[in-house]
Amino acid sequence: MPALNDASLRALRRRQRRATAALAASDPVLARLIEAAGPCRLEPARDRPPWQHLARAIAHQQLNGNAAATILSRFVALYGDAGSFPTPGQLLATPVATLRGCGFSASKVAALQDLARHALDGVVPDTATLDALDDEAIVARLTVIRGIGRWTVEMLLMFQLGRPDVLPVDDFGVREGLRLAYGLRQQPAPRVLSQWGVRWAPWRSIAAWYLWRAVDLARAGKLPPPPRPAPRLPRLRRTRRVRR
Repeated sequence: MPALNDASLRALRRRQRRATAALAASDPVLARLIEAAGPCRLEPARDRPPWQHLARAIAHQQLNGNAAATILSRFVALYGDAGSFPTPGQLLATPVATLRGCGFSASKVAALQDLARHALDGVVPDTATLDALDDEAIVARLTVIRGIGRWTVEMLLMFQLGRPDVLPVDDFGVREGLRLAYGLRQQPAPRVLSQWGVRWAPWRSIAAWYLWRAVDLARAGKLPPPPRPAPRLPRLRRTRRVRR
């Protein structure tokens, strides 16, 4: 699947402008955040196949960006000087000791090998096949792979497939962005964020992108002041334990 051409990129920017206008109209806090952060720059990497996106996600798990980039560069260098990412078959043919030598842990090597087997079996298809499936079908399909959880698939939905209505409620940055932007004392629970985020549909991916920007703006001292009093988020119902 090629990268976005000029026409596709212009169409994407038009949708994003429509999305930010709708979000700003529905949520005054997001409206101030959008004004401070500027236009949305979320651009899906359509030229990167799903197998490669997931392999890179596994490499980044529990590592900072620089460490993961170093390991990935060593990994890609195993397969020639052209810098092309290996195929699933090439990975499976690579000795475990060689993969460990790149810096991958034993568990990550096992996860990469399982991903490669599922790619060869067709469980991880090409982008065009995934484009025909809805979000939850893709989550169900890919989370059978070792080391691939819902959050990882949500990142693929947003950053590779360009799905517009994904809210990764388990993401630390999204929850922290909501806490900062709305002036909350603590991060919301994932279920609370899920209920609160219904108001942002069908543009929850764009809302999540701006909540990540809230963290960046806070670090730079440029985050708009939160509303006072802070909004009241939904309260979760406590389930009573049945005594036996």
